[in-house]
Amino acid sequence: METLESELTCPICLELFEDPLLLPCAHSLCFNCAHRILVSHCATNESVESITAFQCPTCRHVITLSQRGLDGLKRNVTLQNIIDRFQKASVSGPNSPSETRRERAFDANTMTSAEKVLCQFCDQDPAQDAVKTCVTCEVSYCDECLKATHPNKKPFTGHRLIEPIPDSHIRGLMCLEHEDEKQNLESNLTNLIKRNTELETLLAKLIQTCQHVEVNASRQEAKLTEECDLLIEIIQQRRQIIGTKIKEGKVMRLRKLAQQIANCKQCIERSASLISQAEHSLKENDHARFLQTAKNITERVSMATASSQVLIPEINLNDTFDTFALDFSREKKLLECLDYLTAPNPPTIREELCTASYDTITVHWTSDDEFSVVSYELQYTIFTGQANVVMIHPPWPPKVLGL
Repeated sequence: METLESELTCPICLELFEDPLLLPCAHSLCFNCAHRILVSHCATNESVESITAFQCPTCRHVITLSQRGLDGLKRNVTLQNIIDRFQKASVSGPNSPSETRRERAFDANTMTSAEKVLCQFCDQDPAQDAVKTCVTCEVSYCDECLKATHPNKKPFTGHRLIEPIPDSHIRGLMCLEHEDEKQNLESNLTNLIKRNTELETLLAKLIQTCQHVEVNASRQEAKLTEECDLLIEIIQQRRQIIGTKIKEGKVMRLRKLAQQIANCKQCIERSASLISQAEHSLKENDHARFLQTAKNITERVSMATASSQVLIPEINLNDTFDTFALDFSREKKLLECLDYLTAPNPPTIREELCTASYDTITVHWTSDDEFSVVSYELQYTIFTGQANVVMIHPPWPPKVLGL
């Protein structure tokens, strides 16, 4: 990792490349470092734009600039991507490149060769020289104390040991670590806020979808109620019409029966009068008078008997209303099957029975929904590549189509 880090280091600032420029000589240089080189070549009261060339700090190749200056050079995008991935991989750790870099910085900038670090755990006087500093414990140890206090067991294996540095420098190293932790926390916080924003957007969409579901469900319920009310209204109208027919049949039958009853009563009254006269004649003791009235009464009784057979009609009316037969079994079955429409299944084309000639094709198909489908749409493509549409209407079996 250190070798890779050195390859990604700018030869001017000795830091990782930042916004690297790809020079014509194939070397790279930070944009700001290249700008500082141009500034160093400027004379008094001379602008940077007047500089038209500079030397590559690595190979001393002369780089000629266009009128756009440094903006005319290409950006080394590939190198920048590698650096970004390297920085992501170089998280804080005991052996990470960033840690090694910090330690080198402390060794070069804050410590002198004459400065010694003594063991802070020794009971000896004077204390022995420290061989390692534990950043976790913030204590420097000699070899014996290090073995005694940091055995190769958990949790001590997680402690980070570095080359010995003074106690004051440990604070600075910890500050650098805290800075990295702060940056890491800020990055995670940014990602969390972004994710939270996405979740809030999704939540708003879900709430809006719930509202749409409520509105659409209410609309469908209202439509269902309207359709059912129409069916009920139709049933009530038919009930009224059929009920009117029953009432009319009842009135007609009662009228005819009333006429027959009146005729029967008239016959009974006439017969009762003749019966009374005949009985009175039979009680007559005078033979001469009996003979005078008996013949006349006998003729009248015979005529009344004969006429009563004609006047009394036969009862041939149907009092059971069998002619008003009601059979709603089919309608009941249809009402029980009321539901939303479902898309019919596509027909199955029997390719083995299909034929084609120059300008005519015969298509054979079968369908399970032949009574619910009004028509089918057949799409075909001829050699020109254009799609054509033909409407196919039942009934089945197959039809011959001229195309």
